[in-house]
Amino acid sequence: MVLFWNQVEYTCRSLNVDQDGEMDPSTGRSFMQVLCEKYSPENFPYRRGPGVGVVVTAGPQGSPMKDRLNLPSILVLNSCGITCAGEENEIAAFCTHVSELDLSDNKLEDWQEVRKIVSNVPQLQFLNLSSNPLHQSTLERSCAESFSGVRKLVLNNSKATWETVHTLLKELPRLEELFLCLNDYNTVICSPVCCHSLKLLHITDNHLEDWSEIRKLGTMFPSLDTLILANNHVQAIEEDDDSLALLFPNLRSVSLHNSGLNCWEDIEKLNYLPKLKEVRLLGIPLLQPYSTEERRKLVIARLPCVSKLNGSTVTDGEREDSERFFIRYHLDLPQEEVPRRYQELVDKYGKLAPLAEVNLRPQSKAKVEVHFEEKMKEMSIRLDQTVADLKKQLKPVVQLSTNNMRLYYLDREAPFGPEEMKFSTRALHSYSIQDGDKFFVEPKTK
Repeated sequence: MVLFWNQVEYTCRSLNVDQDGEMDPSTGRSFMQVLCEKYSPENFPYRRGPGVGVVVTAGPQGSPMKDRLNLPSILVLNSCGITCAGEENEIAAFCTHVSELDLSDNKLEDWQEVRKIVSNVPQLQFLNLSSNPLHQSTLERSCAESFSGVRKLVLNNSKATWETVHTLLKELPRLEELFLCLNDYNTVICSPVCCHSLKLLHITDNHLEDWSEIRKLGTMFPSLDTLILANNHVQAIEEDDDSLALLFPNLRSVSLHNSGLNCWEDIEKLNYLPKLKEVRLLGIPLLQPYSTEERRKLVIARLPCVSKLNGSTVTDGEREDSERFFIRYHLDLPQEEVPRRYQELVDKYGKLAPLAEVNLRPQSKAKVEVHFEEKMKEMSIRLDQTVADLKKQLKPVVQLSTNNMRLYYLDREAPFGPEEMKFSTRALHSYSIQDGDKFFVEPKTK
């Protein structure tokens, strides 16, 4: 449906912009200005699917907003240079149904401006404030109350302090997912109040190295289902087996990509997380000396309850192969160096014999018989050459030019006799030649 341009003209006037969309430099770009620009009739004129598009509804009688812009429920306004909210009554009129809002990579410095936006989006459940310089202002609790309906909050690269995080946690009783990546944290400061609603925490690319800091996350978020700790260089899991189970009783998935783990005992401690099913462990120093196959199989064998490793499902067949591989891998170790898991698997499968070494490389040469006239000569031929190359090799033996030579190959298992080798560019290995096979050479008849 078509949106009449007079509505956008009205909104732009209320924001101190001209009809070309230019904002007064002294006030900066506002949320409402960017909204009008992106979702104007020229830029967003049609419906593009269920619940997404631009429609027109009648405003209240006497209202200057006679034609109202109804936006998609998911608004993406990242990297637009937004510094402030704009008129709150305009935000309320436009955004009553919006549920997701991406304001990442803008220039919002004041939490009060964010409050003006969020408080007028009553259905908001997802909010992305990444890469905004909001650390330059203090978040008051009265301001954070406006975020109470948010379930997913992204504060990546915002340099949000732990004090700010705590203030938000107190006012977001339904928060389920929190993203705190790239915030230069080297410590975790515990909140005085636990957040029981949080299920997923992304806190990658910080500087958390000591396990004592990770322990605080378990205390703050006792209901965590997923913990993403990639690129934090955690050096070790320094926790007793029983206390680890109490610390993260509901953890189902953990990512330790590019951590500093360098000990198999740390990997085995993950078995004490009672609900753990998914693990990511790429890029850790412990696994660097091993081949790709060894890394995966040795980790799977040590984590019997994990059903997904590094994003790939562990099938029953792969688990059995990995556990058998683990036994054979440690067969020659002295008894005092054998890992605890080894005996558990020996009890399950028995003490397995080493696998026989099988050379699966293709044969490169063959010893064959060459028959010509009434003579026979044994020769070694390369199988990476062509029929034309073989004829050149046979030329001094049979005293025939290659143009005057007819060459036949007899496969010992072929039921139809010799096959003439007519195609000069065909590779010999395609004939599946083996030691003892025969070749017959005849001159071409005129």
